Order: sequence, then structure tokens, then C-alpha cells
Amino acid sequence: MAATELRGVVGPGPAAIAALGGGGAGPPVVGGGGGRGDAGPGSGAASGTVVAAAAGGPGAGGVAAAGPAPAPPTGGSGGSGAGGSGSAREGWLFKWTNYIKGYQRRWFVLSNGLLSYYRSKAEMRHTCRGTINLATANITVEDSCNFIISNGGAQTYHLKASSEVERQRWVTALELAKAKAVKMLAESDESGDEESVSQTDKTELQNTLRTLSSKVEDLSTCNDLIAKHGTALQRSLSELESLKLPAESNEKIKQVNERATLFRITSNAMINACRDFLMLAQTHSKKWQKSLQYERDQRIRLEETLEQLAKQHNHLERAFRGATVLPANTPGSVGSGKDQCCSGKGDMSDEDDENEFFDAPEIITMPENLGHKRTGSNISGASSDISLDEQYKHQLEETKKEKRTRIPYKPNYSLNLWSIMKNCIGKELSKIPMPVNFNEPLSMLQRLTEDLEYHELLDRAAKCENSLEQLCYVAAFTVSSYSTTVFRTSKPFNPLLGETFELDRLEENGYRSLCEQVSHHPPAAAHHAESKNGWTLRQEIKITSKFRGKYLSIMPLGTIHCIFHATGHHYTWKKVTTTVHNIIVGKLWIDQSGEIDIVNHKTGDKCNLKFVPYSYFSRDVARKVTGEVTDPSGKVHFALLGTWDEKMECFKVQPVIGENGGDARQRGHEAEDSRVMLWKRNPLPKNAENMYYFSELALTLNAWESGTAPTDSRLRPDQRLMENGRWDEANAEKQRLEEKQRLSRKKREAEAMKATEDGTPYDPYKALWFERKKDPVTKELTHIYRGEYWECKEKQDWSSCPDIF
Repeated sequence: MAATELRGVVGPGPAAIAALGGGGAGPPVVGGGGGRGDAGPGSGAASGTVVAAAAGGPGAGGVAAAGPAPAPPTGGSGGSGAGGSGSAREGWLFKWTNYIKGYQRRWFVLSNGLLSYYRSKAEMRHTCRGTINLATANITVEDSCNFIISNGGAQTYHLKASSEVERQRWVTALELAKAKAVKMLAESDESGDEESVSQTDKTELQNTLRTLSSKVEDLSTCNDLIAKHGTALQRSLSELESLKLPAESNEKIKQVNERATLFRITSNAMINACRDFLMLAQTHSKKWQKSLQYERDQRIRLEETLEQLAKQHNHLERAFRGATVLPANTPGSVGSGKDQCCSGKGDMSDEDDENEFFDAPEIITMPENLGHKRTGSNISGASSDISLDEQYKHQLEETKKEKRTRIPYKPNYSLNLWSIMKNCIGKELSKIPMPVNFNEPLSMLQRLTEDLEYHELLDRAAKCENSLEQLCYVAAFTVSSYSTTVFRTSKPFNPLLGETFELDRLEENGYRSLCEQVSHHPPAAAHHAESKNGWTLRQEIKITSKFRGKYLSIMPLGTIHCIFHATGHHYTWKKVTTTVHNIIVGKLWIDQSGEIDIVNHKTGDKCNLKFVPYSYFSRDVARKVTGEVTDPSGKVHFALLGTWDEKMECFKVQPVIGENGGDARQRGHEAEDSRVMLWKRNPLPKNAENMYYFSELALTLNAWESGTAPTDSRLRPDQRLMENGRWDEANAEKQRLEEKQRLSRKKREAEAMKATEDGTPYDPYKALWFERKKDPVTKELTHIYRGEYWECKEKQDWSSCPDIF
């Protein structure tokens, strides 16, 4: 898999052999140096990834071929000649790289149980593109010309020869080389990487025991000194007793003598206990070492099993979708139609290529009405009618008030999230560089603005005279913000520091909203929305996330404030945890779980909402939410019931006579007639499944608008390219933007360090439209809108905005 091959090639071997100008004698050494990326001819890829492998050719001047390799036939591999200079075999083979480039011709050299490859024969003198140790490799024949070499998941080479005869020659040579390598490995008893790690652990354990022994010796020395000085002390006390002193003094001397004896006994016991501890540590060290090695082996086996399971799952998915993916039998394409169905091969890309993140069939079709077909390395494609750019320009010519109801359809990619995230278990998701393939064409600021999709709930709440009824609508608004997440398994773009997003719906809906990215690590966004219907909503949300292997947990931190102007009621609450399941295998699905406490700080009213996590064994409806609205005394006035993806209802709780004559709450089924529908989800637009499951509001968020700030998310180039289906260009642009942000951060750090050395004051980064200060209600430090944005927009004065795009 792509992410796996980034680890590089590591294997046992002698000291590094000089690679420039040919090396000395001996086998090529794995693990020393790095190779450049392998971008094949005719590909649109940029520079490739770094490969942690280098090898020097045996003998002076590298390996000389016995004769020129014949030109490969179309769709086949080059011929291979007999090896020279001690190599078992060498020659041209076609190697699978990725779904953009397909098979690429490479020069392979088999020597001393190692198979190395290069872009050309000339490259053998200075750059090895990869090496695989045959002692631990499996060799599998696929068909007449294709065969696979894999060492259990870390590396997999999909190779193709020019003919069946040529393939058989290579396989025979590889099997012989493997047998020799296994025999040499058994004779030398070399244990490979895992045992070298075990040897490191053993050395560390021995060092620890040696340190403990040294400390025990120090304690023994101290014990000897204590015994020596104790004996002298007792002798002196005995001499004092022989003197003619008052009886009272003799009594005191006896007490001191007894205490000195007790101290000496205690110190001896302490030394003996330390010595026993050391002996126990030495006795059990081998047992601990074996247990540690067993656990390590179990972990490695589990990783390999999960990886194989993910490969099999991807293969089954592609086989299932085979009827909908058109075959690639176009002239000029490399390989046959069968070769292009290598999606089931598991190895998603080559370690010498840049595009590690592509895990999709080579041929991807788009709906005909969009006129966009993705074939081979032609990402953007060209339609027979009009291009995506022309369609987009046509959208901009629509009237401003008419909101767009569609975006370009999502390409039919097959994404393997496991191939990217397998090495990221336990890490912070925001720090993992992710390609746009896993994104949706919206930024996190735009996703935060989607909380306002059901703003009419706050409009109704502003008209309520009863604070408890008002709290019911606020609770329904809180739940409604999760309704857009039920099918949205793609992640939004991480905003750049200083990026903003405005949504001006003052004329249509009576509100306008502004978001700004106020921190990059940890990522934090400040949001302020105000309505002429009598309410203000503000929040600062920090997103923390952890990848747990099977699922991904997203924990939004921060407080949301809602203030109603007429009554002065001020409500606060926090968000619940979002969990994305089936990261490794299966269809991704999202769940919300946790509790939300909504508090009215003016009246003391509270609402407790419980998001019930999904359970396979539960008989309850999925995505269930329950809640109770209480007054300051704790008396329940309203009960809420519903789901976070469909609707929320409430009913007034009426006390009824209980069995023992006391009051009891009205049961839910008895209150069905009195239930009031607070909120119901709007249906998704037509063909939403092809448009990232966007709601009607989400479809309009990235539509271009004139007059916005130059930092607005609508102007972000990688996001726009991704929305238009140009994913290759979007990935390149994303890397450029991230590098630009990285340089800006380094510049600020250098300025801060220089200011510290000079003793001059230095102001850290400050948000442009928000000010960090203590909230008067929650007493938390948060970013609160300072104003002036809409005034600057009216004047079109954006001189204070940074250049982030």
C-alpha cells in the first residue's frame, strides 16, 4: 500500500558500500541513502517521494549487461539478459507504479539474494530506486506475463515480462536466489529487523541491570561506612559508661546506644532488600524479554492481517463495481484491459512515485450531463459539449439572488483510507497531511456556518415569551446542526491561518455570519452570526481528533453562545463527540454520542440532551436523542424526543397521581397527542449522493460572490480546483499553500526569537476580525468579534488582510 511503502526498505547487511562511480565488492546495502522519486515518462506527476534505499553495484563500475536489451513490445516488458559481474540476472521489466501511470519500464538487477531496480542502466552507478530481500519474499505468478514479489506487506512489486518464456526465466532465477538467501540466513542466524530491535531491547535491559548493580554497590559502601561509624559510636558510648557519671547520664547513654544498634540493623535490612531486588530483576529479565518479544510479534501479525483484510475488501468493492466502470481499451494506453484492473493487487502505488495517495480504478467515468470523463492521467478531461470551467462561468452569470442548486459531480473514486492512516493510529488528525481525495469541496469554516441551516428555529425562539419554551427551540437548533453529518463522511479542508468565510443572508433570511481561522495548532475557528430577528450566535471551536485504528473520534472543544436581544437570555452549550466508524473495512458511517447541557444564565433554566450511541443490540431507534427542560429548582417542564438526523419533538410534562398517591411524570405514550414538532430535517437535493450529500445550504456556500475579503474560503484555489474535478492540480496547489503557510510560521518564530534575544516586546499572532479576551459569562478566554468587517466590505477596504492564497 502507498502509506506502507513510505517506510522505505530496511534490511540487514554489511557497512554501506560507496555508490558513486560503482562500489566495492559485496552485496548492495539496503537502508543507506535516499532515492529520488520515479516519475515515469509521459506522466503528469511532479517530483516523487523519497525512497530510503540505496545500493552499490557489485564490482568496480557497477553491473555490466551482457548485451543490449531488446525493445519491449506494446503493452509488454523488455527482454532480460544474463547477468554480468556476478549478478544472477538483470534486464528490463515493466513495474506497476500507480493508477495514473500504470506500468513503467525499469531495469532490474538480481544479485546476492536481493532484487534491486533502477530507471535505467545508467542509474545503477548512483541511485537505486528500491530493493527487496528475497529471503523473506513470496513470489507469485499471476498469468502468462505477470508475477508478484512481496515481503509480507511492507513492499510489493507487480511486474510484467515481455513474454511467458521471459517471465519463467525471471521466476526461476528468483526462486533459486531465494533458496540461497534462505540458506545463508539460516547459517548466519541473522534475525532481521525485528530481532535487531530485540537486541536493542536486550542491550537496554542489560544497561539498566548494570546501573542497578552499581547503585546496590553504592548502598553496600554506605552500609559498610555506617557499620564502621556505628561500631566507633558504640565504643565511645561504652567508654562513657565506664566513667563515673551521674546515674541519670548513664541511663541516657544506654538509650543512645540502643538507638544506634537499631539504626545499624535497619540499614543492614535495607541493603539486603536492595540486593534481593537486584537478584529478582536479573532472574526475571529473560521472562520479561520473551513476553515483550511475543507482544511485538503479535502486533506485527495483527498489522499484516488488517492490511491483507483491507486489500481483500478493496478488491471485492472493485469487483462489485466492475459493471459500472468502463474498460480502458483505448489506443495508446499502456497494457491490456486486464492490466488496468490491478486494483485488486493491494499495492496502491510505487515507493518511487509521488502519487501515493491515489487508490482508484484507472478509468473513472462521470455522468454524461456533466461532460466530464476521467481517463488515465488526464484528470480534468474535456467534454464533447462544454468544459467544467465553462459550466462554472455560466453559473456565475446567474442572477445573484438565485442560489445554485448543484455542483460538479464527485468523481467515482475508490478510496482506501486505511492506506493513508494505518501509520497514524493515536495521532492528531489535523497534523496528518491528507490529499484532497478524502475531502469535500468546503472548508471547516463553511462547515461551521452550516450550523445556521435551521436558523428559523432561533427566529421562533426569539418570539417566545416563556423562557422554558424558548429553551426547547434552542435545544432543537442544537440538535439540527448534526443533521447534515449523517452521510458526510468526507473531511472538510483545514483552513489556513487567517482564512475567513462570510455568509451574507441579511436580505433573504435576516442574518449574516463571519468565520475566521484564529489558530493553526491547535486548529481553532471563531464564528459570529447576528440576525435582525433578535438573536446573536457566537462560538470558538477547537477541533481535536484521534485515530483509534477502527474508528476516528472528533472532539469539538469550545463553548457556543446564543443571546436573545429582547429578553437578554444568554444560552451556552458545548458540542458532542463525532465518531467515524469502519475506517479499515466496510462502509464508513458516522455517529454522535455524549451529553449537552444548555444553560440559560439569566433565569437558571437548563436542558440536558443525551445523544445515545448506536448499539447493534439495542432495540431503540438509531441516532436517538432525548432531553429534559428544567427550571432552576430542577422541576421538569418539557421532555424532548427525536433523532439528530430527522426530527425533534417535545411535550409538556404534566404531573399525574402515582400509585402511592404521590406525583409522577406523565409517561411518553400518554403524551403523544400533546407532542409538538420542533424541527424536521429538510430533504436532500436531487442527486445529493453525487454531490457529497450536500444540503441545499451547503451547495451554495462555495458559490463565488463578488466583494468578499481576499482571505475568503471561496477564493481558495485548491478547494476550487477540487470542486471542479481537477484533483491532481488541487493536490499540487494544496501542497503549495501549506508550504507557504509553513514559511510564514517559521518567519514569525524567527522574529519572536530575535525579539527575545534583543529584549524587545513581540506581539504574537492576532486574529484580524476577532479579539481574544475573557468571556464575561463563562470566564473562559475566547475570541469575540471586534467588528468592522462589514464596514470594510462596504468600503471594499481590504488593506489589512494578509496574503494567504
